[in-house]
Amino acid sequence: MTAGAPTALIADDEPLLRESLRGHLARLWPELAIVAEARNGREAVELFDTHLPQVVLLDVHMPGLNGIEAGRSIARRAQIVFVTAYEQYAVQAFEQGALDYVVKPIDAVRLADTVQRLKERLAHAAEPLPGTEAVLEHLAGELRRRASPRAWLQWIKASVGSSVRLIPVEQVAFLRSDEKYTLVAWDGGEALIRKTIRELADELDPERFAQVHRSVIVNLHRVREVTRGLNETAEVHLTGRSEVLPVSRSFLHLFRQM
Repeated sequence: MTAGAPTALIADDEPLLRESLRGHLARLWPELAIVAEARNGREAVELFDTHLPQVVLLDVHMPGLNGIEAGRSIARRAQIVFVTAYEQYAVQAFEQGALDYVVKPIDAVRLADTVQRLKERLAHAAEPLPGTEAVLEHLAGELRRRASPRAWLQWIKASVGSSVRLIPVEQVAFLRSDEKYTLVAWDGGEALIRKTIRELADELDPERFAQVHRSVIVNLHRVREVTRGLNETAEVHLTGRSEVLPVSRSFLHLFRQM
């Protein structure tokens, strides 16, 4: 990668589609350096925080954290292009919000137009388009509404002393990564389980639980107060708990309406 070269991240759960998009971009924008590729939205957010690319291409439908939710975490910090199948509601929303998108299968002519717009925006150091967050919030809600019903995790199995406890998820206040384990803090105490934060984030109901840091998930029903910090970070205070939990910049959008 040469000094000053524009950088990008590609996120798609299909390896062949990532390869196809990478090939198109290599021909249309040879100066562009692909600094990372993600297989899902959660990985996209983590890799974005590591590499801070100027351009992010996100597939809308990915397992776990979808592309729209990942886009909400990245919004205002990069130029985002969504990759979507023929879903008219999404295309209309992108057009109304002036967000850029390409439709699968990738059309080289359409992608060339997108590349030209990205080059112009980067050349003028343009801020991401106003209204982006409102459009993404609308799209995120629309995707949740259209998603097939699924059974969210109801119980967490944890070893407590010499016994195994089944902890109802509604009693969980927060979960925090602890090296190879995850600490579960609930009304009856604390316990370590072998599941990772990433696995739990995909299994817990997003209407009740939210990942607020790469190492922390909180029960939104237990949030008492969110205090803003420096550099677009924050801290979460929970009802009935003394712990103060960090909110990283990538998850601050969850509390902007509070």
